Amino acid sequence: MKSVLVVGLGRFGRHLARKMQDDGHSVLAVEISEERADAAVNMLQNIEIMDCREEEVLRSLGVENFDLCVVAVGDDFQTTLEIVVLLKDLGARYIVARATRDVHRKLLLRNGADFVVYAEKDMAERLAVKFGMDDIFDYIQLSDEVGVYEIRTPKEWIGKTVAQLNVRAAYQVNILGSKSNDILIPMIEPDYVFNSEDSLYVMGDKKHIRKLVHN
Repeated sequence: MKSVLVVGLGRFGRHLARKMQDDGHSVLAVEISEERADAAVNMLQNIEIMDCREEEVLRSLGVENFDLCVVAVGDDFQTTLEIVVLLKDLGARYIVARATRDVHRKLLLRNGADFVVYAEKDMAERLAVKFGMDDIFDYIQLSDEVGVYEIRTPKEWIGKTVAQLNVRAAYQVNILGSKSNDILIPMIEPDYVFNSEDSLYVMGDKKHIRKLVHN
């Protein structure tokens, strides 16, 4: 279990805090707006109404004791930057911040953020991949070029085994698992026989994945 501080309860912060809490982590949410705090009171256990632009406020929270600090204050970049700098100065272990522009991402990383997320951009890109190709059902980006994809089993693979196809060498992708009737089967063996009913989880460079699903 991790201890998590979430600053800001807009849509992104609220959903992130709830997911972290549902997964068993200890979450403290801090929001300056009493209205937004009240809107989240039924889904989050620990909410404080505070202005995290004030150094003494953050100091009183003991930010250095949290495993993760998330700055999710919306589209106000100046406020995001101020809070990130204060968190870093106060010894926060790991800082995640939300940004909407590339230049903001660069500035946040230079001034204390360890990771910057583009909430809308990331989801838009994921949906574009998911719905842009009929044979790709889902997608998680790991880097600019590499991702994990859930794909339809290629027709030419059906009835053959992983070993027969020598998938890694022949297609430059790694098979992480398969899904049958909504049941995930991780770590499939070399004698696994591909069939048309299963989808596959594969990891690789996007150019190799696109080539695979277009065959």
